[in-house]
Amino acid sequence: MPGGWEAPAAAPDPQLASFLRHLRVERGLSPRTLVSYRSDLQAYLQKLAQASKGPLEATRDDITEYLWHKKSLGVQASSLARYIASLRAFYRFLVSEELIVKDPAALLQTPRKPERLPRYLSIEEVSRLITSTARTRDLKSLRLWAMLELLYAAGLRVSELTRLTLERIDLKVGYVRVLGKGGKERIVPIGERARLAVQAYLNRRPQTGASVKALFLSNRKNAMSAVQFWRLVRSAAVSAGIRQPVSPHVLRHSFASHLVQNGADLRAVQEMLGHASISTTQIYTHISQSHLQRAHKKYHPRA
Repeated sequence: MPGGWEAPAAAPDPQLASFLRHLRVERGLSPRTLVSYRSDLQAYLQKLAQASKGPLEATRDDITEYLWHKKSLGVQASSLARYIASLRAFYRFLVSEELIVKDPAALLQTPRKPERLPRYLSIEEVSRLITSTARTRDLKSLRLWAMLELLYAAGLRVSELTRLTLERIDLKVGYVRVLGKGGKERIVPIGERARLAVQAYLNRRPQTGASVKALFLSNRKNAMSAVQFWRLVRSAAVSAGIRQPVSPHVLRHSFASHLVQNGADLRAVQEMLGHASISTTQIYTHISQSHLQRAHKKYHPRA
């Protein structure tokens, strides 16, 4: 059947056929996932066959040699991690079926994936993006201006921004009470520019019934959705001449990156972002270091 699950009996090895059947029947994995498992493990079994071995006779050295062979072919760490996961699952199954006593894949270590630094805008790009929305004073422009200013001022997730209610923002004192992941609340200060932008929007915000408490309303006078806002941000970025893809989360990354680059305490940034662990926030120190390296290379006379 095109795109469907092919019978595991087609697998050349009986242990692999049993394993695939287990994944399909007992664990209910999708056809696409099953195809990935089969492809990974068939390649491994073919390598074993060259040494006249089957999976029940394989040792940890056999598995390690296979993985080193894959690595020598230029396989990326993410693919290598997937191969290891397939082998672990396969051999756990063989142990559970009492086909082998000792699991040769038990001590395999998953390679660390290269850390990807989050995308963020420069301070100039953020300024250009926000300024481009504040040029006109119609309601839609005021709303987008206020949302961008607040998003960048407080480093909010898009869901946190769109779920904000009127009573959760205090423009007089200058803070928002954010309901983050797991229902955890945090208080984040906002600057004068965000306060002015939100106030300008509130002055024109349509009147609604008491049941509608959302701060930012869609054109239908209900809460603005995350998808709607994402589209508005993307369009505004194109209009502002920003070449890289821009999403609301890019502005959250920009908020944190600019704070760290300018010397903000990492614990304070963690608290404002609502990260449960400081290790999540530490990614922005890497951004700061790469920023300094670029500046040194560009401006130092002997770099």
